[in-house]
Amino acid sequence: MIRMIVNPAESKWKELCARPETENTQLEDTVSIIFNEVKSMGDRAVKKNIKRYEGIEIEELFVSAEEVKNASSKLNRQLKNAIDVAYNNIEKFHASQKERLKQVEVIPGVSCWRESKAIEKVGLYIPGGTAPLFSTVLMLGIPAKIAGCKEVILTTPADKEKNIHPAILYSAELCGIKKIVKAGGIQAIAALTYGTESIPAVSKIFGPGNQYVTAAKQYAQRKGVAIDLPAGPSEVLVLADDSADAEFIAADLLAQAEHGTDSQCVLVTFNEKMVNQVNAAIKQQLQILERREIIEKSLKNSFAVVFQNKEQAIAFVNEYAPEHLIIMVNDEGDYLEEIVNAGSVFLGIYTPESAGDYASGTNHTLPTNGFAKAYSGVSLDSFVKKITYQRISPKGLQSLGQTIETMAAAENLTAHKNAVSIRLNKINRN
Repeated sequence: MIRMIVNPAESKWKELCARPETENTQLEDTVSIIFNEVKSMGDRAVKKNIKRYEGIEIEELFVSAEEVKNASSKLNRQLKNAIDVAYNNIEKFHASQKERLKQVEVIPGVSCWRESKAIEKVGLYIPGGTAPLFSTVLMLGIPAKIAGCKEVILTTPADKEKNIHPAILYSAELCGIKKIVKAGGIQAIAALTYGTESIPAVSKIFGPGNQYVTAAKQYAQRKGVAIDLPAGPSEVLVLADDSADAEFIAADLLAQAEHGTDSQCVLVTFNEKMVNQVNAAIKQQLQILERREIIEKSLKNSFAVVFQNKEQAIAFVNEYAPEHLIIMVNDEGDYLEEIVNAGSVFLGIYTPESAGDYASGTNHTLPTNGFAKAYSGVSLDSFVKKITYQRISPKGLQSLGQTIETMAAAENLTAHKNAVSIRLNKINRN
């Protein structure tokens, strides 16, 4: 069950909002060693570390065309239909994010505009351990496809029989992904960072993972490869008043808790009775859940906060900045305007966070650990760069030139000033 905190002082909020951490002083050293091995030994180092950390010997790193072809037959029709529906919804939502070209004439003769260009090479990391996240293939593969990324490398750990889950392969095929690597962990991120004899280096790495993958992505960023966003253990905050359904709240908290033992679930409400009702529902629902042991450990990191008023609740939500925010209140409009820090928001009692995880259309790769204060979740924009353009006519330079010359001279950058002056002189002579 989750512990209850009633009307905590604001001075205690920062401590309450701290996420659970796994202490591992050797983690950074492990990441550095594996990266250096992959950099110097390539495929051989990747295979060596797969054997060491995943317990299997991989002869061929890439999934074969035959394995991809056979994946569809290993899935039942119901699951394939579900994946197809999710694909269509996610594709529709992300395609709507395309920007129309807008050219602006800031003054006569001076035109500026911006265009999106796809990141040419991207790497998608898909966790495969206790829960092979084929849904993440859709969340990352679809916007990469819409953006027009030329090369997409998917990497995911194989099982003990050296196979990739068929739902991952089926989803990858839907997204047009041809290169699938049987590798997980630090070694996979290192391969995407440096490249090997067979695995291309990429410009940006996407995807969730455990503490080792997260640390490896942060290390990759220091080596000049971009990453999607800082991502740690998954989390949810449910904001509920007396109109909410305690059974629904419990179900949403448990759904988040089953992600992993370091996940965190938070309930913010206005009376102790609601917390007691939710805890009773958690106890009842927990009995039938397969990942009960994981959930029980996760719930130790979780808590409920009871506030006296709406203003305190909203302020706490913004301080916590949840990855997922579920709002179950009567007057949700009064809350929405004031809540500014959240990765993704789910409104109403019939909008479970599971919908966003799978099939409603929004992306489930979101900022955690309070990074929602400054980061957005993955979107079409994550797979493109924005390049600005401008064109200036002779008349435009005559209008703007003196402004540029004055500013450049004030900064003592005479070469900047001269780049304008020399043009203006030629225009005036002609």
